[in-house]
Amino acid sequence: MQSKKVALITGAAGALGSATAATFKKAGYRLSLLDMNIKPLQERWEGKEHVTCLPCDLTDAGNIEDAVDKTVRMYGSIDTLLTIAGGFAMGPQIHELTEEEWDSMQNMNLRTVFLAARAVIPHMRKQQSGSIVTIGAQTALHGAANLAPYVVSKSSVIRLTECMAQENKTEGIRVNCILPSVIDTPANRADMPDADFSKWTKPEAIADVLLFLASDASKAVNGASIPV
Repeated sequence: MQSKKVALITGAAGALGSATAATFKKAGYRLSLLDMNIKPLQERWEGKEHVTCLPCDLTDAGNIEDAVDKTVRMYGSIDTLLTIAGGFAMGPQIHELTEEEWDSMQNMNLRTVFLAARAVIPHMRKQQSGSIVTIGAQTALHGAANLAPYVVSKSSVIRLTECMAQENKTEGIRVNCILPSVIDTPANRADMPDADFSKWTKPEAIADVLLFLASDASKAVNGASIPV
C-alpha cells in the first residue's frame, strides 16, 4: 500500500483516466483528479476520502498551475503525475489540413503534457522524488496517412518524455511513457463495431502498468517507452 502517496491524474474522467483513478485509489494513493468534464468525476468520487476533483482546462497554463498548487496545499506533495488527457482524430492529408485541425491535436496531446509537467516538476524537485508517466501511442512510432497531426503530437510526447527524464534524473524524478495500441473503451467499440475487441487492451490492464511505473518497483526504469 502507498498510503501516504499522492497521484495527480489529468483526463481523469475518460475511460483510461477513470480506470487509473480506481486502480491507484485501491493501492492507497490520495488522488487529485483533473478534467474539464467534472460532472462524472463528482458523481463517482464525491464524498470519497482522500479524493479531490478539480475542473481544469488542461490546455490553459493558469488553470493547471492553480490545480497543482491546490493539490500541494491540500496533500503536501505530488508523488506521481499521470498525464492521461488527450485525444484522437483522423483527418485529411497534409495539404488539406486546416491550422485548427493541426493545433487541436497538438494542444490536446502535447500541450497538456508540457503544461502539467512544467507545473509539477518544481514541486517534485523540492522533495527530490517523483514519477511522471505520459501517454504516447504505438501508432506514433511511424508515419501514417491521414494521421499526421495525431502521429506528430504523440511522437513528440515520446521525445518530450525522454528530455524530461534526462533533465531530472539527478533530481530523484523518473519520467516514462507508455504506448497503447487500441484501448478497449465504449467509444472505440462504437467507432469500430466490426473489430475483434478481444485483441484490444483493457483500460484496467494499462492502469496496472501505470501503477508499476509510479511505484518503487520500477525505480530502475527512466526514459522508457513501453508498449501496452
